[in-house]
Amino acid sequence: MEISNKIVGFFIASHDTTSTAITFIISYLAEYPDVHCKVYEEQMEILWSKGEREHLNWEDIKKMKYTWCVVCEVMRLSPPANGAFREAITDFTYAGYTIPKGWKTFWTVHTTHKNPKYFPEPEKFDPSRFDGNGPPPYTFVPFGGGPRMCPGKEYARMEILVFIHNVITKFKFQKVIPDEKIEYIPSPIPVKGLPISLETIHI
Repeated sequence: MEISNKIVGFFIASHDTTSTAITFIISYLAEYPDVHCKVYEEQMEILWSKGEREHLNWEDIKKMKYTWCVVCEVMRLSPPANGAFREAITDFTYAGYTIPKGWKTFWTVHTTHKNPKYFPEPEKFDPSRFDGNGPPPYTFVPFGGGPRMCPGKEYARMEILVFIHNVITKFKFQKVIPDEKIEYIPSPIPVKGLPISLETIHI
């Protein structure tokens, strides 16, 4: 029953969060042509290494290193989930406040991801933050952390990277509304749904 619950959870929990992540990835790629170019080059190199009608495999996913850095930076600045509740298992003090054992706490992804101690110029879009080993543990938490980390992390990673590969190798795109506002209900979403114009790439 636990395994079946997790499988169902993958599909339910991954729908809104993954679609939100993909939406903002497209938005940032449209906004930063230099980043788009690097992602395009990485994905085209993978595409040209494949035989005709040959599908992507796990080895291809592992080659998408720069693309994943871009995805991580997008999720740092526009995390699909706002945070999560946890129950204090012991009394502790944080920022001058005492939290008693048993209290429910809510940690926020946004403040964690924009801590200038770990992310200098935190509002700047910079995928290189995730080169190599990336940021220290528990500073980048779009999937949470520790033993209660989202079990669908690798599923989401594969889903997002496969989507990017198939879009960026087939289409050029740009935002129809460059300065579209964002609302939170509770995940971030462009108020008009991020309309884009597509142009087919002829290879």
